[in-house]
Amino acid sequence: MKIKVKNSDYKSVMNMERPKHKKPKRPNIFFRTLLMALSVPTLWKNDFTLETEGMERLGKKEPCLYLMNHSSFTDMKIAASVLYPRPFSIVCTADALIGKEWLMRQIGCTPTHKFVFDLGLIRDITYSIKKNNCSVLMYPEAGYSFDGRATVLPENFGKFIKMLGAPVVMIKTEGAFLRNPLYNNLKIRKVKVSAKMKLLFDAEEVKTKSFEEIHSAVMNEFSFDNFKHQQENKIKVDEPFRAEALHRLLYKCPHCNTEGKMLGEGITLKCLECGKEWILDEYGYMRAVEGETEYEHIPDWYDWERECVAREISEGSYSMQAEVDIYMLVDTKCLYRVGEGTLVHNNEGFRLTGCGGELDYAQKPISLYCLNADYYWYEIGDIICIGDAQTQYYCFPKSKEDNVTKARLAIEEMYKIVRREQRGKNK
Repeated sequence: MKIKVKNSDYKSVMNMERPKHKKPKRPNIFFRTLLMALSVPTLWKNDFTLETEGMERLGKKEPCLYLMNHSSFTDMKIAASVLYPRPFSIVCTADALIGKEWLMRQIGCTPTHKFVFDLGLIRDITYSIKKNNCSVLMYPEAGYSFDGRATVLPENFGKFIKMLGAPVVMIKTEGAFLRNPLYNNLKIRKVKVSAKMKLLFDAEEVKTKSFEEIHSAVMNEFSFDNFKHQQENKIKVDEPFRAEALHRLLYKCPHCNTEGKMLGEGITLKCLECGKEWILDEYGYMRAVEGETEYEHIPDWYDWERECVAREISEGSYSMQAEVDIYMLVDTKCLYRVGEGTLVHNNEGFRLTGCGGELDYAQKPISLYCLNADYYWYEIGDIICIGDAQTQYYCFPKSKEDNVTKARLAIEEMYKIVRREQRGKNK
């Protein structure tokens, strides 16, 4: 999938008028049917099945909040099929509207920015449910899963559900991650896909339960491990490219501790520094070609990388400095390529400078509980995206050694530290 890009200069883009807010549309039956029809072939090819629980308690015309785990673009095709013919709006990232805003709004898209506090989004969701009598589909993780487990959720999510007062339905997928994991350069595998649609709370339960109870129940639903599910159910993924670009996720060698020298090709992951190799087998296990297998389970390897990042942050040694190509998002007409610069990340947060000295933007750790980082974004490259509700900066590191995964881990760990300090001061 491509995105419309235009070359411009930083000052011109900053001076552009920002688009006015538009209220969410209730998609009509034509666009709901079109979306469903375009989704069915993919699900048919993957032998899709659906299980439901408690859905008889939801009124046929009762709007609700659908929560869905975010594994790959397959998620949207699943939702379009299993929710049909119910009308629903879709909370999506603003870049999805670039060059096609009219169409995206017709199918119900409500744009926002990932991991940016957006009071307007809360108003839009409320408007959809209470004024448009239209359900809302959202991916509370916001970003795709990197390691097959849930991406961190906002800590006030239970309060949001409580305030909204609408029934809550969970759609949890199995196989969507294995079919198209983000690290694998958008290559599709042959894997059976299924989903379970479960009513978590009806409207009365949302009213009577505390936001802590609601948040705890939602967190429990977002507790999953796709690689573990593959292993326990002996799901075979035998494509010869299954480890391609796995170094995006597993960027640090557990044998020699070198970062940025891993290379995933075919079914193998190799450290170019010490030469050690691992094979990703057909059932999702990592196996060392020679010697000890330090981490046979990919999420365990990822957790070790997180621990290493957390230790660097606590010791004050964490730092990233990347030369980047800079793109900006300020409207839905196109993505603006504005030049080059330097992105620095350390315990003080992000600082982006460049565009001939015209750009100097800083963002503190407390402003982000997670990072909009992505692999092979719109087939351009890996990105780190920072910014606010008015302007987003999409930064593409020029060196493959500047790993966006580590930056996301660092942001999450920094946010935890800052929040702990804040809570300590408030006691």
